[in-house]
Amino acid sequence: MIINVQAKGVDMTDAIKQYVEEKAGDLEKYFDNIVGIDAIVGMTSSHHNKGKIYFAEFNVQVPGKNMNMKKEAEDLYKAIDKVKDHLKVEFEKIKGKMRDKDKKELREVKGYQDVDSN
Repeated sequence: MIINVQAKGVDMTDAIKQYVEEKAGDLEKYFDNIVGIDAIVGMTSSHHNKGKIYFAEFNVQVPGKNMNMKKEAEDLYKAIDKVKDHLKVEFEKIKGKMRDKDKKELREVKGYQDVDSN
């Protein structure tokens, strides 16, 4: 899996890069066919009334699908954690759909028929 990390509006420190790579690498636990992740972290703008708002955006490439998740928080690390948590949920949904599809195909191969209640 290839992980690219970019920073917008903030300096890219080794700690930030390492944290993003660690969290992106953790996603392989939930979905093992990830081809690559492009991560963009930073500050949305510097003129907010309510202080600094940070964002994290992950563009995840899996076979047959590209997923994009962007979250904002008052702390950069919290934004990264939010993206990881939401992608985990999305991967679980995809895996559930894949399992249902596999079950359906297996039933067709084995010759099961739906029982009508007539």
